[in-house]
Amino acid sequence: MGIIKNGILGGFRKKTGTVVGAYWRKLDVIRALPRSSGKAPTALQVEQRLKFGMVTSFLSPLQELIEEGFHSPGDLRTAMNRAVAYHLKSAVRGAAPDFSIDPERLSYSQGKVDLPHSVNVSVTDEAPAGLEITWTNAELEGKYHRLDDMATILVYNETQGRFIKAPRVAQREARVYTVALPADFLGHIHVYLSFTGIATKLLKSNTRYVGEVIVV
Repeated sequence: MGIIKNGILGGFRKKTGTVVGAYWRKLDVIRALPRSSGKAPTALQVEQRLKFGMVTSFLSPLQELIEEGFHSPGDLRTAMNRAVAYHLKSAVRGAAPDFSIDPERLSYSQGKVDLPHSVNVSVTDEAPAGLEITWTNAELEGKYHRLDDMATILVYNETQGRFIKAPRVAQREARVYTVALPADFLGHIHVYLSFTGIATKLLKSNTRYVGEVIVV
């Protein structure tokens, strides 16, 4: 039974009849109860469900980065919903049932902050092994390019399906950061870089795909 807690003009919670009341993102909403059609899903529906399940599972370990990187104050969708929508549209490759994410299209951040003109990644020789990421800076600062912008680095091991996340680890002016790798972190490694503003925390950059290295 639905319960009205705020008077006759207020929203209600739980089920009443064929609708359900809920409070979602500061809004009172009413949803119709889902109905079972009794029909088997079409091939297209099965394909979309496989894609959706793959994308949500893949992005789950990146929840923390996505909550900041895809946050948009003017959008009622959650950051994760926006990220899922982007990857479904732009980053899925392959054919059913073997869908996967194209590493070069992976994104955990979208915004206006400037990215470096060039970025390079190399494997260090010291023990333990690491990835050294270097970048160049523009000479002049501006609203979307400050030397105190913080770099976030993501490392994705496509061979093992593992991530290393390094949020806000170095200022833009440092021009270099080295990510330490576990001894067993071997295979095809993809590296990503983004920047987040310090003065205005909502300012962030797009995700920059730095490149691929092979660690053996």
